[in-house]
Amino acid sequence: MSSQQRLVHGFGWVLKHTLNPLTLRLARAGHGPFALVQHVGRRSGKLYETPLIVARVPGGVMAELTYGPSVDWYQNVRAAGGCTVLDHGRRYTITAIAPVAAEEGRAAFPLPARVLLRLLRRSHFVKLSGTAAPA
Repeated sequence: MSSQQRLVHGFGWVLKHTLNPLTLRLARAGHGPFALVQHVGRRSGKLYETPLIVARVPGGVMAELTYGPSVDWYQNVRAAGGCTVLDHGRRYTITAIAPVAAEEGRAAFPLPARVLLRLLRRSHFVKLSGTAAPA
């Protein structure tokens, strides 16, 4: 394993054991900017919950893939053909997943987030479409 791979792996471990538990609690409570994506592991069959920042769009939500399209939660959702997104009192039953162009993805977010996403050169976005109901 190269030094860069070790660094990325170490950073992922730190996030998984520090920041993710905090954002998971915030998402479950409906506080802050986080939504909760509930998905089934494609190999384990286990139910997972992943906190994300999403933007509501007609027919679903827009998500920015901070770590690119190879992240586990996204691969699990694609393999399953759907998931559930809990976003501040709304439950989205997702039945369609479609990558979108960076401009379209950024446009879904409020202006401050759009500016930040552009400055950070975020380019991977996905629209998660489905039906919404009160959670």
